[in-house]
Amino acid sequence: MIALGAMMFSSCDIFTQLASDVASVANLRNCEFNLKNVNNVSVAGVNVKNLTQGQLSATDVVKLVAAYQTKKVPLAMNVNVDVKNPTTQQAAMTALDWILAIEGKDMASGVNSQRYSIMPSTTTTVPLGVNTDLGNLFSKEGVEKLKSFASSFTKEGTSSKVGLRVKPSINVGGTQVPFPNYIKLEKKTGRS
Repeated sequence: MIALGAMMFSSCDIFTQLASDVASVANLRNCEFNLKNVNNVSVAGVNVKNLTQGQLSATDVVKLVAAYQTKKVPLAMNVNVDVKNPTTQQAAMTALDWILAIEGKDMASGVNSQRYSIMPSTTTTVPLGVNTDLGNLFSKEGVEKLKSFASSFTKEGTSSKVGLRVKPSINVGGTQVPFPNYIKLEKKTGRS
């Protein structure tokens, strides 16, 4: 009898969790995804702020020239995505697939597999670490094109040359359920 009671209690817990997961999936569809900013941007190990402000050291110049000559121009940056839950119910996300484009060309992709609970009427920031090589993108046009890319970043940490698409997922009953399509993100303007 005790075993039967334990099985029924366990089944109820599983059903309750499944119902909660389904509700979180439904509410995730109501969330708004926006590109918050890009920070800690470096090209060939040189901080982009130094490049755009003309504050390059001799070491920075050597790094950039070496990267350009070898056609290996590593780009590292953090891209922050805001997920706003405008509803009165909690939403959840268990993964966020992403594709980063530079000047319209897909350059990097990845997934943030951390679980996020987006509480009602709040915004949660999801960080994405991006590492890619810009060598092929800028090898034909030269240093001026690379400089143009670096100077496209605003003080707020956005660039018209950087695009991002994301596809959130939620785990329901042990199965990862992704959104059907990628969402194209743009920098949100106005009030948060």
